[in-house]
Amino acid sequence: MPRPQKIEKSKDFKGSLKKLIKSLKGYRVALLVGILLAMISSILSLIQPNKLSDVADYVTEGLKPNTEELAKVSEAIYGNTMGNFMVIYSNADLLSTETADAYIAIEQQDKERMIKEFNELPESVLKVITTDIEVDGVVISKEDQLKFFEIMKSMDKNTVDQAALAKLDELPESIYELIKPTMDMKAIKEVCLAILIMIIVSALCNYFEQIIMALTSNRYGFKIRKNINDKINTLPLKYFDQHETGDVLSRVTNDVDTMSMNLSMNLSSLIGNLTLFLGSIVMMFVTNPIMAVTGIVASTVGFVFMFVILGKSQKYFVQRQEQLGDLNGYIEEIYSGHNIVVAYNGIDETNEEFDKLNNKLSVSSRKSQFLSGIMQPLMGFVGNLGYVAICIVGSYLVMNGKTTFGTIVAFMIYVRMFTRPLSQIAQSMTSLQSTVAAAERVFEFLEEKEMNKQDDIRKHLDKSKVKGNIEFKNVKFGYDSNRIIIKDFNAKVKSGQKIAIVGPTGAGKTTMVNLLMKFYEINEGNIIIDGISTKELSRENIHDLFCMVLQDTWLFDGSVGENIRFNKKDVTDAEIWEVCRTLGLDHFIRTLPNGLEAPVGDNEAISQGQKQLITIARGMIEDAPFLILDEATSNVDTRTEELVQKAMDKLTEGRTSFIIAHRLSTIKNADLILVMDEGNIVEQGTHEQLMKKKGFYAKLYNSQFEKTI
Repeated sequence: MPRPQKIEKSKDFKGSLKKLIKSLKGYRVALLVGILLAMISSILSLIQPNKLSDVADYVTEGLKPNTEELAKVSEAIYGNTMGNFMVIYSNADLLSTETADAYIAIEQQDKERMIKEFNELPESVLKVITTDIEVDGVVISKEDQLKFFEIMKSMDKNTVDQAALAKLDELPESIYELIKPTMDMKAIKEVCLAILIMIIVSALCNYFEQIIMALTSNRYGFKIRKNINDKINTLPLKYFDQHETGDVLSRVTNDVDTMSMNLSMNLSSLIGNLTLFLGSIVMMFVTNPIMAVTGIVASTVGFVFMFVILGKSQKYFVQRQEQLGDLNGYIEEIYSGHNIVVAYNGIDETNEEFDKLNNKLSVSSRKSQFLSGIMQPLMGFVGNLGYVAICIVGSYLVMNGKTTFGTIVAFMIYVRMFTRPLSQIAQSMTSLQSTVAAAERVFEFLEEKEMNKQDDIRKHLDKSKVKGNIEFKNVKFGYDSNRIIIKDFNAKVKSGQKIAIVGPTGAGKTTMVNLLMKFYEINEGNIIIDGISTKELSRENIHDLFCMVLQDTWLFDGSVGENIRFNKKDVTDAEIWEVCRTLGLDHFIRTLPNGLEAPVGDNEAISQGQKQLITIARGMIEDAPFLILDEATSNVDTRTEELVQKAMDKLTEGRTSFIIAHRLSTIKNADLILVMDEGNIVEQGTHEQLMKKKGFYAKLYNSQFEKTI
């Protein structure tokens, strides 16, 4: 079987991508809904870090003492005590309110100087000038104030507020109650509820997006497989002669699976990650431009490596898909002829060829997987680098009062959102490479030249009214236009005749039958059935007029009866048994469990001769005016051949029959024998007439009885 032609250069990525997008036309609404849900999920994820930043700021503020209240308490204690101190110090008989007003009027620098001096006052003096005060409804006793003064004296601080903050836990209970930390739990609950709602909505969007994409991808895969199946029925046999069965199967299975699976898993992921990537950039600049630049610069190196690697990996994905098809084709070819391989001791040779194909696939797979696999750890490193940079710069800004701790929390998430999509996008792009490479092979198959259209065909031959006359007029044909193998074939076949076509291998016997069945279009000349050219008849109409029994047996998975009545549902079991008795097949079927209902397949453990008898029975059960037997008895023994020959004589009564045989003894009773050589009829006549001529046919006939020494 000829191997598929290797691709010497990379496929047209852009062109194939356009074809892929065009093939998704009927699924655009579902895809747009899925993409929209993915974008909504990503947008909600982008909002959450800012909300978490608010929670962090609320918590941070809630851990700090009330500095405003602390300043108020300090002002009250020092104001009252200082006022009393000034009264005593100046021996002025002032009212306490006036003392307070006088203290308020003092310049700040003088206050600081007085406080320094005041802190050096002996405790005996403080006890005299200190009196109970009330701040915001809380009475601060003389003893608590003295303890406050004692704490302040032990601190090497320039301001009262800083000293109090440092010794917060040692402050008296009355003062602590006024300045203790308090959190805004109402605000925290509201923000947390908003975050929870966004998480739930995002999860629901992601859930429904996954369902939509899974359904869409499966329906798309169903459509592509159906198109391929329809395409197979419209392709000429020439295509299958030039391509391995395994390669075609690989396109139907592996390549279509790659397309549908990646459509489900990567399209919405790609859009969602692009939204996260671009959205995180916008949100970072809105939140803090300095930290945004820091995160982006630290991650820029990832872009460079990503595009370099993507540029080198695409060709390896194309090679991998091609070589996978080659390997599948070779495996199918070898296993279908495994007995021949073993009989001819070809195991080592086939293993060597398998190793070559397997090694090529291994190399291209290793390179493509390595280049795609290196993206994720590379992006992970870049992400961690950006994370560290954000922490360092953010800490510096917090120390200088230019941002808050909540902003750092938000940026730690944003930098992940910025770098994580890079690896996901890279992975999606890698999958896109594989998808396009598979799509190229699928579309290449779907775009193969089909058999000629039959739209203008109007004539039809009724199967029940066909007489059975066939004429070949100056038929010329070649599988390649530069190499004509049927050069000038002329023959007339009358209704009910049994026509035998004989000749050496390669003479064109099977080719003539293929032309008669319109499997191939003739280059020149004409084939006429009952006065109507086959060019004016549809292929389906012609196929309905013929039944064929080929040399290669084919049984599908099903019962014996189903195989015999293939595509002819109105056949009774009694009719099948009658045909089987005629062929001598009934004894074998009775030995099977359940008889006609016994399961059988092409790989069942039955002999080749028994398989051939089943296919002959299939041909006999088909009530068609023309019969083609292509080496139909080649796989049966001599005794069975005699039975089959008698059955064929009955089958051919009233039908125009074409028999291709190498065993010339089986066609001695033919009405007309056409002897072919190199694409032409060199002799024709009955067996007796041809033997008397002692020409080409006589040599062929006698050669089968010659003994070799």
